[in-house]
Amino acid sequence: MKRRQFLTGAGMAAGAFAAASAAPAIAKADESIHWRMVMPWPKGSPGLGANGEKFAERVTKMSGGRLKITVYGPGELVPAFECMDAVEQGVAELAHGTPYYWSGKDAGVNFFTTIPFGLMGWELSGWLRFGGGQELWDELYSQFNVKPFYAGNTGLQAGGWFNKEINTVEDIKGIKMRYAGIGGEAMRRLGANVSMLPAAEILPAMQSGAIDAAEWVGPWNDYAFGLTQVAKYYYTPAFAEPGSGIEVFINKDKFAELPEDLQEIVAVAAQANAEQTLADFTFHNIQSYQAVLAKGAEIRHFSDDVIAALAVEAKAAVKEIADKNELNGRIYASFIDFVKKAAPYGKEFEATGLMQRANVWNNA
Repeated sequence: MKRRQFLTGAGMAAGAFAAASAAPAIAKADESIHWRMVMPWPKGSPGLGANGEKFAERVTKMSGGRLKITVYGPGELVPAFECMDAVEQGVAELAHGTPYYWSGKDAGVNFFTTIPFGLMGWELSGWLRFGGGQELWDELYSQFNVKPFYAGNTGLQAGGWFNKEINTVEDIKGIKMRYAGIGGEAMRRLGANVSMLPAAEILPAMQSGAIDAAEWVGPWNDYAFGLTQVAKYYYTPAFAEPGSGIEVFINKDKFAELPEDLQEIVAVAAQANAEQTLADFTFHNIQSYQAVLAKGAEIRHFSDDVIAALAVEAKAAVKEIADKNELNGRIYASFIDFVKKAAPYGKEFEATGLMQRANVWNNA
């Protein structure tokens, strides 16, 4: 988004909250700090908006009301994809979102959401917490004057809803689709017409024929957002999103003004949300899968040829991000090093264990 355009749209909102922004940040015993949190997804939406609101509630309770957070859905304070700009410019103090929505600021943010054929949810958490990922994330986001916290994961997503089968690379050409992140870029390079729509606009776009295919999240969210009504073929799993990270990020100046105990409360609340969000998606995706099938969805998998072509384009796109600047190069090196170590381990442990389990219970 262009800076001038954002400032024009956000100016009134910034002015409306000027008095609140000017107030001292550190609360006295009888005062509270009031923060505004923006989100790109609707309040109450399964797994996403609901857990963003849960984070705000958790901080308020853990702080004994010393730090109160008011939550705004898309369009209530700023548009869905302007949350990063809002926090950077001080229109809001913090946001709950996912990094690849801010790719226009620096494509390196994709590494902290998900990379095609990259880290699964639990692996992304491992890299961030113990593999140097958090430090690199802090360094990248400091350019935007915000501090990021890992706050959840959707787990392995679905490859999307299509109105026709995708059997060959040729079938991708000309399709109008909603596809996010580097997965969307790989699809575009194979000939698809890709757009990035906010969550609330996906169903209307499919209903009107503005798009022919869409990926959103997985069974739980896809069912809740009505995508079973508008497409027949449900491609799984997502080559593009093996484990998409969710974040909370805070204006660095506002975070620095907090006393140490409130800073720690924010950090612990984000970590609690990370566990809760992945558990939430894991349980409800399993529960919703049968409901998706009952609506007539036909499960499909991308062919080996299609996956190979997508991999070529995705790897090229990721390498181009790495080559943009020195910091992105370091992020890429750290991320890919861990992916290459995780891949053989995951094949022999998780993948083999999952197949063995499926064979046991499918035949029971």
